[in-house]
Order: sequence, then C-alpha cells, then structure tokens
Amino acid sequence: MNARKFIKTIPMKLYLILLAIVVFAFFSNDFGLVDVQKTAIILAAGIDKTEEGYALTSQIAVPKGSDRTTGGTSSVEIETKGATVSDCITMLYAKTGWVPKLVFCNLLLMGEETAKGDVFGGLDYFLRSDYMSDSCFLAVCEGKAGEVISSQSAVDDASSLAITKLFSDAAVKSGKVMPNTLKDFSMAYYGVSKSGYLPYVRMSDQEGAQEAGGNESSGGSGGQEKSQKIYTAEETAIFQESKMVGLLDDEETLAFSLLKGEVFAGTFNAVDKGKTVTLTVLENGGGVSLDTKETPRVKLGLDLTVRMCCKGMSTPVDDLASDEVSEEVLRSAEEILKGYVRKLWNTCQDAGCDLFELKRELYRSSLKKFAELKDLVPAAVEADIDTKVQSKS
Repeated sequence: MNARKFIKTIPMKLYLILLAIVVFAFFSNDFGLVDVQKTAIILAAGIDKTEEGYALTSQIAVPKGSDRTTGGTSSVEIETKGATVSDCITMLYAKTGWVPKLVFCNLLLMGEETAKGDVFGGLDYFLRSDYMSDSCFLAVCEGKAGEVISSQSAVDDASSLAITKLFSDAAVKSGKVMPNTLKDFSMAYYGVSKSGYLPYVRMSDQEGAQEAGGNESSGGSGGQEKSQKIYTAEETAIFQESKMVGLLDDEETLAFSLLKGEVFAGTFNAVDKGKTVTLTVLENGGGVSLDTKETPRVKLGLDLTVRMCCKGMSTPVDDLASDEVSEEVLRSAEEILKGYVRKLWNTCQDAGCDLFELKRELYRSSLKKFAELKDLVPAAVEADIDTKVQSKS
C-alpha cells in the first residue's frame, strides 16, 4: 500500500521528464546501423611494406547498381600509403571522405616480403583498435597483398570473400588448409615459443574466364579485359619471432593438420600393388609431447582410422561395399604419413620454428628445465615418430 501511495504522489512533470529522456535516447542511437553513404565498410585489407612505410589496400563494400539483381557484394579497392598503417587509414578518410569502419573486416592479407620482415609492425594498429574483430582471418600471399586484394575472383563478387571461403570448417576438416586468426596468431607470438603459422595464398588465372570492363572495383577500366582469378591455400607459412622463416608444402600441411587432430573426411594417397589409391580419414587421433627426462625428445604420434575412397580401377561389387582396407595399403599409408611428419619436423628444425609450442609445454612443466633447455628447442631435439593406420572394423 505504501508503494502505491508513493507512486500516486509522483508529480506528472517527473513522468514527462522520464518520457523525454527515453524518447531522446531512442532517436539518438543508430542501433548498429551504418550509413553506407558516409562509411567505408572495410571487408579486407592488404598490407605491403614500402621504403617509406606501408601501403594499405582496403577492399570497401559498396551498393550494387540496379543492373545486378542477384545479390552478393560489390566492392571498390583503395590504396593508401603512409609511414604507419594508422597513417594509411587516415589517408583513406582523406581520399574518399568516408569514415573507415573495421568492425566488418574479415581478412588481413600480408604480402610475402612484408611477412619476411616484422609482421607486427603492420598488425600493431589492428591489435590496438577497439573496433577490429580479433577473430579476423590472417594470411600471407605470394607477391603483393594489394594485387591479390584488387584481383577479380572467378568464384565470388569480391576477392576477400573467395579467399575466406578457403578457411571454412569443411576445408579445415579436409586437412588441406590451416587457417589462423589475428587473436590466435598474436597469442602464439606473445607466448614463450614466439612461433606461429598462417595459410599461404597463391593466385592463378582461371583459364577461359574473363570479364569485360574488369572488376567493378577497378574504378572504370574503359572496357579492358581483366582476367579472373582463383585462389589456393594448401601451403602454410611458419613464423619465428614475427618473421616468416619457412613454408610448409601441401604434404607437410596435411601432416600438421593430422597431428592437431582436426581432420575428418580428409583424404591422402597410399600404394596398393604398385598403384596409387586414395584413403579417407574417418577418425583422427594425433598428438605431440616432449620428454625431458634425459636428453629432450619429442614424440609425434598419429592414430588414424581410414576407409578406401578410390582405387582408380574397376573392382567387384562386393569390394565396393566393404570398409576394410588391406594390410599392404595400411602399412603403405603408415610409411607415407611417417615421411610427411618427418619432413615437417625437419622443416621446423631448419627454420628454428617452435611450431608445436614445445617451449610453452616446457615452461608450464618446469621453470628450471625451461631455463636449461629453451635454447635447444627445436633445433637440438630428436623426434620419435609413430604412425598407426587401421581400417574400420
């Protein structure tokens, strides 16, 4: 009763004031809406090192014309230069009059020469930005990042959308690509291992696919033909102390993915009576551990369950319905995968890259051991490789 009496005694003016505050708050908020006429919605950015500093190629989403009714994303690419990446972003504002918005940026691409220097010189701005998503994909490309970002994709409206499709969950489960994000790459660098990896993107012409007038983003190329591109990311760049120190080929990338236990329905080749056959991974067990009891040794283990995917020849109908794989093929698969893992480990040792973050494991287990052995990992560590491949019973 007292509460009701109190409410009844509140003056009507106070109600009006509260109503005015609510109305003002409602109409003064954009609720996350973006005015595309005033904002540069950056989908992706390519970072290249120059003699004076940096060149930043920003891929900006723009509304499609009325002649395109199929949906999708149209884009324009703007290159800006400055002493720092922040200067490049400021110059983008000066060049276009648009306010750069990074919240939708889903790809940062670095040119190969930039990656061989201090990559965090170009990433520092994005790490400090409150509006940049730390789940943004990060990758290295062959050649200059600006050229890749500005290229015309054969499979999508914007090059960045085509590239990020390579980093889908399905691609990860295939074992053919090892994507990484700004957050995870930075955490690995700032950890005790100071190592990391990024997918390595290559660009090639799509034969027979050309578009008159070039990409909509080219700013009007006067009817010139611009070849369409396709992208691959089956290789992996490895880093030590923020510099690219090596490149894993497709076989080493597959081995890395298998050791992380991320492959499901991925395929690899083995040998059956002198002929190449393809196996599908049904179950992927993988792991890396460090033994420091005497001399430091690393154990790289794979435990796979597979089934026959393709023999490349005519076979009896009973064989088509069977999940079993012959012992000869299983042993062949074990030796082939062991070779992939050995090559991967040798590449990491030669590059001095602690790709499996063994120093972190050592640091967590014993600070004393870490102080003694940190300079030996991975260069002076012997590897024991164990691969087990079995068919589904």
